[in-house]
Formats: sequence, C-alpha cells, structure tokens
Amino acid sequence: MASIDLVPFEEELKRNPELKEADVQMLREWCEKQPHLPKISDSELALFLHSNYYRLEPTKTTIDTFFTVRSHVPEFFCNRDLINNKELNKASQVVTQQILEGSTKDGYKIIFGRLLDSEPSHFVYNDAMKLLNMVIDLWLYTEGTSSGHVILFDMKNVSFGHVGRLSPMALKKFLYYLQDGLPVRLKGFHFMNASPVIDVILNMMKPFMKKQLMDMFHMHTTNDTLEKFIPLEVLPNEAGGQAGSIQELHDKNIKNLENHVAWFQEEEANHRVNEALRPGKAKTATDLFGVEGSFKKLEID
Repeated sequence: MASIDLVPFEEELKRNPELKEADVQMLREWCEKQPHLPKISDSELALFLHSNYYRLEPTKTTIDTFFTVRSHVPEFFCNRDLINNKELNKASQVVTQQILEGSTKDGYKIIFGRLLDSEPSHFVYNDAMKLLNMVIDLWLYTEGTSSGHVILFDMKNVSFGHVGRLSPMALKKFLYYLQDGLPVRLKGFHFMNASPVIDVILNMMKPFMKKQLMDMFHMHTTNDTLEKFIPLEVLPNEAGGQAGSIQELHDKNIKNLENHVAWFQEEEANHRVNEALRPGKAKTATDLFGVEGSFKKLEID
C-alpha cells in the first residue's frame, strides 16, 4: 500500500508568492483554539488559503465546513476501500471519474466524468460521489495547489432513467460541499454531449446552487463549443481526444486508488471533527442539510 507525501509547505511557498507564513501562523493559532478540529498540516492550510485567494475569514469557514461535512456525510466519505467495499467496487465499473493529464490553456486541471455502464439500475449516486471525492482528495494531497479546476461530465450514456436515481438531498449535500468546503478554485462546470435530460437534472440542482456556480455552467452539444474552453487532445479517445482509451485511463486511475487504501483509512480515522468538543452547539446533519423528506418529489414521465 502506497503512502502519501504531501507537497512540502516550502514548495507551496515557492509556487504561490501570495502565500505568507504569517497568515499560516495565524490560521494555525486559530485551529488550536478549535478543539473539535483534527490536526491540520501547514501544507493543508496552504490549500485552504489558496482556494480562498488568501482571505483569512473565508478560509476559516472553508476549513470548518470541509471537516464537518466529511464527518456528517458518511455516504460520501466513509468506508473508502475499493478493494473490500463491494458497492464502491461496483460503482467503479459503472462510472469513471478522473483528473486528466493535460490542462486548459489557462493551466486549469480537468476533472472528467462519464458513465461506463448506461444501465440506470446499476448507477448509485452516493457511491459515484464517494468515488469522485476519493479521486479529488488523492490529487489534492499529492499535487497541492493549482491555479484552478474545471469539471467536465460527458452525458453520452446518461438517460432519463438516471434522473430517477437522484435525490434532492444527495444533490444538496454534494453541492454544499463543492461550493463551501472543497479547497479548490473551481473555474468551470461543463457538460459535453448535452441532451434534454440535463435540463431536468439542472432543475433539481438549481435550488442548491449559488449564482457564482450557476454562471460557471456550460452545455455543449458538440465539441465545437467545448474546445473554446478545453483542448480536445487532452480528452480520452472516445470523447474526441487523444489521451488514450477511457478504459485504460480508468483502470490506471482505479489502480492508484486501490494502492492508497491505507491512506484513505487513516484519513477517515484522523481527519474528522469531534462534535463533543465543538465550542458552542454541536452540529448535526440536520443542522447542515435539513430533513430528508422536506423536498417535493420530482415526477418523471
């Protein structure tokens, strides 16, 4: 099992002239006064600061949200063992989610997703999100800060049957984490091979999205519009690129996740909040997301 070497804090200082040791020291002192938080390294603090453009107060909010959500959404962040978790292993055969080798012309990294299996009954949203967060976590901890990330999902194998596999609460949880807890500079959210089904999915997502995220959404029915944002050659062959077959890229990505099972277990054991120690009132999942049954049911004809 491979271990992870975080990008050294000294390396982050070299990469990011705006990163100041004094700001990290202030954050470190703040963290020490938050007994519910786990131990956070300087390299991690650099990630949080960078994602918030070095604004201290928003950074503190992101830190607390990051660890709190991970503690209260076990369906996304617990039992992240691709070897022994049968449900997660099944999910890895249904959907691929990977960070592509290439970048946009602005240097943004590309998080690419696509269904490998088009059968709706095989798709489990929570397990797909667990897999996605594993991919992102591993990348963040091994690669460190980046000038930005874009999300690109290929809708080719998505049908209206998949919409019935989504729940408003599950969408709310992921979008809350994406917008308020994930320490990345999100620059775009693209859907390629867009079809009418995306309109239904977007209507489910809209109540939980801030305008800033809404403005990042781009729908592409052909690659002609997509290539204005993302160089096509970095995409998998089946998506119109030259990076290699989707299955080969997927297998390499899954092998990397399997090699880090021990790290994911250690992360789950040591990187969560202790609500019993939180100053003031402890938080619950209901405090964060409301009650499961409070959404209107979406009817799909």
